Amino acid sequence: MAANPDSKIAIDPERRPVVIVDDLHVKYRAFSSGKAVQKIPGRSLLRRRRGIRTVHALRGVSLVAYQNESIGVIGANGSGKSTLMRAITGLLTPAAGAVYAQTRPNLLGVGAALIPDLSGDNNIILGGLALGMTRQEVMGRRDEIVDFAELEEFIDLPMRTYSSGMQARLKFAIATVQQHEILIIDEALNVGDARFRTRSENRIKEIRDNAGTIFLVSHRMNSILDTCSRTIWINKGTIMMDGDTKDVVDAYTDWRKPS
Repeated sequence: MAANPDSKIAIDPERRPVVIVDDLHVKYRAFSSGKAVQKIPGRSLLRRRRGIRTVHALRGVSLVAYQNESIGVIGANGSGKSTLMRAITGLLTPAAGAVYAQTRPNLLGVGAALIPDLSGDNNIILGGLALGMTRQEVMGRRDEIVDFAELEEFIDLPMRTYSSGMQARLKFAIATVQQHEILIIDEALNVGDARFRTRSENRIKEIRDNAGTIFLVSHRMNSILDTCSRTIWINKGTIMMDGDTKDVVDAYTDWRKPS
């Protein structure tokens, strides 16, 4: 992996970089209809603004992720967290800047490959195949997946009969059954009870400790504090802070307090 030689990003020569985000800008076009407030000194007017608008979702984001790091990504809704993750996985095309990765990042979730009318068992096979495993490899890990998802009594039922939490547990269990070099987890730990969340966090740590790099997007600050040693705070498409998790979470929490 070689970044732009003109880039001003500082890379630690003692560590192995696996993802480099270099001055990344992402824009998308959206149809706007409705009313917007036009503020004029002394009064406010409602002005219709219809048509196509360009949204500048990421504005010059730069970062380096190293091997064995678990990086939290926090920010208010609409701040650009998920946009950044989708850009890192290659699902979004940059308007400017670039993303470089040692291997293809995996976005947690095999939802697109799963079929609600099929049983949990058959969806395990589909999900494993979608992740590049052979059928034999999937069947060899089947019991582990079922046990982790805590679906032993329901695995033969159609997935459409599962609650949203049960479906999310199954997807998480399938997606994390194998080791990933770069894994992106976007709001996947906001399901299940406290015991399942603890197991999920431990699974993330195992992937990290086995030379993986994790990006964890979450609104649960406890999950970020328990899982990540480094955290990035994004607001309105820019990085507000990037550093020690406790320091970043404390700053973000103070910023979120009502004034």
